[in-house]
Amino acid sequence: MTTDVAAPEFVPTGIDQQPRRGLPLPPARAWTADRPADLGPLQPRGAAFGNPGPDQGYGLKLARRFVDRLVLAEGENADDAVAGCLGVALRRASLFGRAPVIHDFEIAFTIWGFLDEAPSELVAMRRPLFQAVEHHYPDQRAIADLVPEATLRLSAAQVAQRWPAEWRQLLGV
Repeated sequence: MTTDVAAPEFVPTGIDQQPRRGLPLPPARAWTADRPADLGPLQPRGAAFGNPGPDQGYGLKLARRFVDRLVLAEGENADDAVAGCLGVALRRASLFGRAPVIHDFEIAFTIWGFLDEAPSELVAMRRPLFQAVEHHYPDQRAIADLVPEATLRLSAAQVAQRWPAEWRQLLGV
């Protein structure tokens, strides 16, 4: 026994009522970056260009998550620590061609000794570098450029394992 079920009028019931296939779309035309603001496949490099990467603005939100965990020496400021380490973390993220993640900041704050009691030599080295760095972009770039690329390619676990015993090697001094 079959039961007929009513269907709305717009539902095709036979092959002759199926939608017709239109003409296929032509393939897309070639595109080139020819407008003044289009950078093309290669990003410019040089002094003060930084390390471009996707969604770097999100990095500041991630960096602010560490403010309560920072171990600052006398005369150091949390905003300066965040500004100085932000460039390091963003540089690491751009090396991998991705947006920043929390591990980038874990590494940046760890190698500069802001997440634990830092050796006195490291504090003496970082104090003048980070002083008022929040207001000076060239100084922020200098801090980011001090960290060797080999260190930035390490995982957070590898950095944690090597710090503080090898802090000089991690910072390239």
